[in-house]
Amino acid sequence: MKLERLKVLIVDDEAPARTRLRDLLDDIADRQPTELIGLVANGVEALRLLETTPADAVLADIRMPLMDGVELARHLARFEPRPAVIFTTAYDQYAVEAFELAAVDYLLKPVRGERLADALVKVRRQRPPADEALAALPGPGRQHFSVNERGRILLVPVAEVLYLKAELKYVTAGTAEREYLLDESLVHLEQEFPERFLRIHRNCLVARSAIAGVERVGEHEGEGHWDVLLKGTDERLPVSRRQWGVVKQMLRL
Repeated sequence: MKLERLKVLIVDDEAPARTRLRDLLDDIADRQPTELIGLVANGVEALRLLETTPADAVLADIRMPLMDGVELARHLARFEPRPAVIFTTAYDQYAVEAFELAAVDYLLKPVRGERLADALVKVRRQRPPADEALAALPGPGRQHFSVNERGRILLVPVAEVLYLKAELKYVTAGTAEREYLLDESLVHLEQEFPERFLRIHRNCLVARSAIAGVERVGEHEGEGHWDVLLKGTDERLPVSRRQWGVVKQMLRL
């Protein structure tokens, strides 16, 4: 039976590595037919290409500038359909064991044709990993939030987000310029970024570095409470009574 060609994207910051993978795909084309949709140097470039050109499999290096392979895999987990990820790495087998849960396969550099062919066989028969497996990966964590907006994928740097507010089934991420809608759980975000964001209300997290101060408001109405003041925006966010102690301790008031 003739196999359908898999659409493959190669992501590696080193040009020789990209060329080698491209040549290997040509070498094994009789056994594992593929269609190369692109060669890019990092995860950001990969996401830009995948906005318009779908892929069945992504061959991704683990260590890359701007966005590494681990963060790329986390963003790809939100694609529908979700491309399969095959990590390529210079780590030895013991170091990559943690990555096995989050990829269809991994290939040790220098990549061999037989191993690449085996990995593509797995792509044809295996489902991509669950979000929980991707979240458990070691590494520096996400540097960007991905936002689906008008058919495009916007990358919002985590460092630019001032607050995260739960509203209905979405989370609003606010920056100094505008707000974005994230299809994520506030609880999950709090667990993922405990050092960056502080809970000030049951439906709101604030970037610790963005807090300019606090102000007491509403006393004359008999419902006094504290508001968090943020750097770079006029947005004021109320602090719940339950969380005031945490906020007060952080600010050492």
